[in-house]
Amino acid sequence: MTVPDARKDLLVVNMVLTTRQCMGSSTHCTLDGEDVIDCEPILGYLHRGMEKIAENRTIIQYLPYVT
Repeated sequence: MTVPDARKDLLVVNMVLTTRQCMGSSTHCTLDGEDVIDCEPILGYLHRGMEKIAENRTIIQYLPYVT
């Protein structure tokens, strides 16, 4: 993240989506007044993706995904 040195009054906003389809997703935005300096999307957990990975692996192969 690149933060300008001249201004110190930056605002960090956490925008969270509350629909069931996007549960766990959010965006961390850094604002300088009305200007967006940086946005970092957080995709949340991959519950269904991890189950799909586990279908084709043994428990030993799957352990790195859950630990």
